[in-house]
Amino acid sequence: MFKNTILPIVFTLLINTLSFAQDTYTYVQPEKLNDGLKTNNIKSLNIDTTRIYHFFNQAKNGKNKLHSVLLVKDDQIIIEEYFNNTTADIPHDLRSTTKSIRSILMGIAIDKGFIDNVNDPISKYLKNPIPQKNIDDRKEKITIKHLLTMSTGLECNDWDKKSKGQEDKVYRKKDWLQYTLDLPMVNEPGTVSNYCSMGAMLVAEIISQASGMTIDKFADTYLFSELGITNIRWGHTSDKKVIPSGKRLYMTSRDMVKLGLLVLHQGKWNQKQIVSQQWIEEATTPKTKITGIDYGYLWWNIPFKIDNKVVISKTATGNGGQYIMVIPELNMVAVYTGGAYNSQEDKLPFAITKDVFLPTFDTQK
Repeated sequence: MFKNTILPIVFTLLINTLSFAQDTYTYVQPEKLNDGLKTNNIKSLNIDTTRIYHFFNQAKNGKNKLHSVLLVKDDQIIIEEYFNNTTADIPHDLRSTTKSIRSILMGIAIDKGFIDNVNDPISKYLKNPIPQKNIDDRKEKITIKHLLTMSTGLECNDWDKKSKGQEDKVYRKKDWLQYTLDLPMVNEPGTVSNYCSMGAMLVAEIISQASGMTIDKFADTYLFSELGITNIRWGHTSDKKVIPSGKRLYMTSRDMVKLGLLVLHQGKWNQKQIVSQQWIEEATTPKTKITGIDYGYLWWNIPFKIDNKVVISKTATGNGGQYIMVIPELNMVAVYTGGAYNSQEDKLPFAITKDVFLPTFDTQK
């Protein structure tokens, strides 16, 4: 997601550009629906909304590939805007944001006793298939934690087109699971982290084999039903038949907000512990670095500098501009969806967060 960059703010002059825009944006309080989410009017808050109005004026009238921008402050949705003919009720392809949701599901699988420990070898649960090529003793050392931190040692790097495990190459194969397990080892497990989508697929398959449920059924039973999330589907852009563990989530922006709030509140939803606080803390705490950015269990830690301090966002990311940004210090969740696939324009949400939302609310006492 962050190839060839450390902090991908590619629109650093955003506010300077917006300052010349005419303010024609009309704010509307997000609608209160029967979905378990609270809303509030931004005008009721003691903040200067200049930056927000400037940004949305340009975004509504200019060219961009945003599909939605939602902002939650103090557990209430205060901004909900949709762009480019998208609507609130259509599930969006989350791409790699699905990885971070798989991390939550792994925590639930451990909480429920389907999986004993994150340090268990994957061979304890992944009974079929098993490696048939490039047999290497180091494969027996690969743990669930190595999958979650993308440090398996397998030759799998989505950002290296020469890598045998690069996701586009794997998508052309008949059996994604077998092909991934048959990749050669290039590093000792736990020593080097490379962005590897196939490792996240193995996470889902381990949950499935350990629980006896396909990943979609497991997610519905133990996560989505608890949060009142029903308008979802699992799919893929591949024209081949894709196993459930290889599919991505399609979800509405409001339901993405629910997942952000679940992380913000350390695994609780409506005072019920859906996934343990310990797991959320563990999953969103840095364990390694990928391209210089702190990485936990399929969750990024993105630093934003405000004045003389740094604010950390616990972030789920997806190609095209799909983001769940959880900012505990400001009791805030920002959700974005977009259509800027394989483009640097998908980093625009970082600029919005950095130059619009954080300066607006960090001054709030």
